[in-house]
Amino acid sequence: MTEHQVGTREEWLAARNALLEREKELTRRSDELARERRELPWVLVEKEYSFETDDGTKTLAELFDGRSQLLVYNFMFGPDYTAGCPVCSSGADTYSGAVTHMRARDITFLCISRAPLEKLQAYKRRMGWGFPWVSSHESDFNFDFGASRAKEELTPILEGNLGPVPGLAADCGTDAAGYLSEGPIFSAFTLEDGVVYHTYSTSARGLEFMLGYYGFLDRAPKGRDEGDPPEMWIHRHDEYPDA
Repeated sequence: MTEHQVGTREEWLAARNALLEREKELTRRSDELARERRELPWVLVEKEYSFETDDGTKTLAELFDGRSQLLVYNFMFGPDYTAGCPVCSSGADTYSGAVTHMRARDITFLCISRAPLEKLQAYKRRMGWGFPWVSSHESDFNFDFGASRAKEELTPILEGNLGPVPGLAADCGTDAAGYLSEGPIFSAFTLEDGVVYHTYSTSARGLEFMLGYYGFLDRAPKGRDEGDPPEMWIHRHDEYPDA
């Protein structure tokens, strides 16, 4: 017999309708936050950056690919990684299908990593992804936008409780310092009259919208069911037992 509260259909409907009001409030607040994001001041990007792409070396402005908006995800794949971060990889499983829809709204989406392009291309083939992915290997872009840090900056972190980091690092073919030198950042840019502006960035739990499966888990009877502290259950899609 379940230990969870059990009620009649009428009791469920009353509770569901009460919850629906709260959900609507959250939706309206989310719409308001989206408007506030769009009203943030823009920052002129004056520095020149170059990226290695499937079509040769390109500037940041050229990454827009003829569109006026650019959305970038700094995917954790450092120069000494042998495979991309499993968590970044789990989110990336949904990107290919979204690319066409974003292009229809004047948006170019792509991922950027510091690993050499040939590493990214090989991993992309393994994962079966089709979204654009470029390398900032010879550029300061990741450092300037908070996605990468020099290893000497990590000493205080490395002396603390690393939690699941050592396992994730080993999973990527690197050590804790190598793994933590990279970080996930989502950023937005716009291009007007040939000038690039930085308009928005987010990290940490601000990136959960990119992990599409969490929306499903949050509506499942057991929720995320990750434990406290949360267990690291996420794997690359070809590494689960039933893959």
